[in-house]
Amino acid sequence: MIMKDVQGENLGAVVISPRVIETIVSITTSNIDGLYSLRNKSFSDFLGKNSEGRGVYISQGEDGLVDVDVYVFLSFGVNVPSVAMNIQKEIKEAVFNMTGIEINDVNVHVSGIVPAKTPKPKHTDLFDGGDFLDAE
Repeated sequence: MIMKDVQGENLGAVVISPRVIETIVSITTSNIDGLYSLRNKSFSDFLGKNSEGRGVYISQGEDGLVDVDVYVFLSFGVNVPSVAMNIQKEIKEAVFNMTGIEINDVNVHVSGIVPAKTPKPKHTDLFDGGDFLDAE
């Protein structure tokens, strides 16, 4: 669990689940131009119950700093460094704006480039059990 100190009255602690940060990162990343899809870093992650973050891995060191690793496939023809830097910037901003947590590092792992004529997956297919995307 990631703790967040809240300024103001001492009403108690705010604890944010890593799953919340994974969700914010997943949705933010999936909306970036040039991204084809997220990808689990290993086949065993795909089979396990920990595949919910699907391509997003959160870690918090003993120093309390939060790091994010994102595994992605990019669309053919994009400027890879530009898209990767945009992913890093957007993730840091989105997590901070929604939770107040500053992300230390965002590591973008480009797993591959997808050919231009490959149909892009639906937004809901990027997430396992994406019930939160079904809200209307």
